[in-house]
Amino acid sequence: MGYETIELAPIAEHPLTNQLVHPNYIPQSLTSEPLSFPNLVTGYEKNPQHAARSALYTRYTPSEWINSCITTYADADVNRHQSERLRSEAIRLMRETDEKTSQGQREAGRRIGERITDVTFWRNELNTELEKLIAESAILAETKKSVEKALQDTEPPLNVAQECLYHREGRIAIEKVHDHVEKSLLVEIDNLRNSQEKLKALHDKICKQLSDCRAAQFALEDDIAHKESTLGIDTVCHQLNNSSRGINYYGGIEKYDPTVSTAETWSSASSHRINRSQMERGKSSQLRSDAEAMMNAVATAVWDCWSNSNNSLNKRASEMMEAKNRVQLHLHKTQQEIFDIEKNIELLRKAVQDKANPLKVAQTRLEARSHRNGLEMCKDMAHVRLVQEVCEIQDSVSNLHRKLQDAETQHQQLLKTRAHLENDLKNKTNALFIDRENAWESVDLFRFTTL
Repeated sequence: MGYETIELAPIAEHPLTNQLVHPNYIPQSLTSEPLSFPNLVTGYEKNPQHAARSALYTRYTPSEWINSCITTYADADVNRHQSERLRSEAIRLMRETDEKTSQGQREAGRRIGERITDVTFWRNELNTELEKLIAESAILAETKKSVEKALQDTEPPLNVAQECLYHREGRIAIEKVHDHVEKSLLVEIDNLRNSQEKLKALHDKICKQLSDCRAAQFALEDDIAHKESTLGIDTVCHQLNNSSRGINYYGGIEKYDPTVSTAETWSSASSHRINRSQMERGKSSQLRSDAEAMMNAVATAVWDCWSNSNNSLNKRASEMMEAKNRVQLHLHKTQQEIFDIEKNIELLRKAVQDKANPLKVAQTRLEARSHRNGLEMCKDMAHVRLVQEVCEIQDSVSNLHRKLQDAETQHQQLLKTRAHLENDLKNKTNALFIDRENAWESVDLFRFTTL
């Protein structure tokens, strides 16, 4: 270590001597002075005497030898102390590195354990929220079925009300009146159609909310699946030690950063998914409450409209029955009057016939008395009475004929009245039958109470 390795080309006119070596060369790793050795190469030439003579100029003195020994001892002590210090530092460094490595491994294990705890906490939170969301979605799905059933249950009452209006168009003449029943039926139909529109809008909202709940559920399930996978990886990593199987070198892996999030964004992402699920559950719960309230309101409105229509039908049927009874009474009286006037006409005709013989008798008497002769053709009291009798009978017959004509005219009027009353009775009977037949609406409407 005291020399510098050099390569020289041999030159004939310059022999190789120690003068070609740098006398003051000091290696960078040593602090001691370099050793100088006598050049004995040129001392032994062809003449040994010449070499001995040359040694007087090339060999060292005893003091130089002693100083050289002291220097050598000092250098040895220095190098030994350096070696001991180096060994001590190496041992200390090995202990420090071992301790640092162990501490780093323990710290990494502790961090992985903390990470496992955090992941487990968020996984449990996500699982809990997922169970609540699934339960809420199931309840909302049942509410959706209830709304669909309520929407289907509005069809029979609507058909019944429309059929009621259709059948009531079968009323005839004056009976086709825009009464309170028709107004109630129109109100009921409008209410049923408005209820159907509200239920359809509610059904669409529930379908959209179910879609949002499914989206939130997918996000939770996806996050849970990732956390389950992470828990498996971190658990394996936490259980690894220096004697575990499967450990290997992966050069440069520390320079590769595959992370896409930080601890804050990681926890905030899970918290955001949970908050989203909670928000969707809140919307679902509110929507269920609104659906229950709306279905109850629709059921109440439909029931009220049905009750109003049913009461109107009953009231109208009572009025129609009363009017029918009155018409029947008038028809009965008219029929009796027709019978009476027909008897009276027969009596009048008989009375006219009965006047024929007395008139014949009186006129025969006058005709016979007209054959008297001479002064016997006297205008006596008998003649005056016979003339008066004939005139009275003729007047009576004329009066009877007039009265008979009036009776026959009245008879025809009574027949017309009877026909009108019979037609009116028929119309009222038909209207009453229609209104009473429409009462079967109540049978189907009772099914709507299942809302």
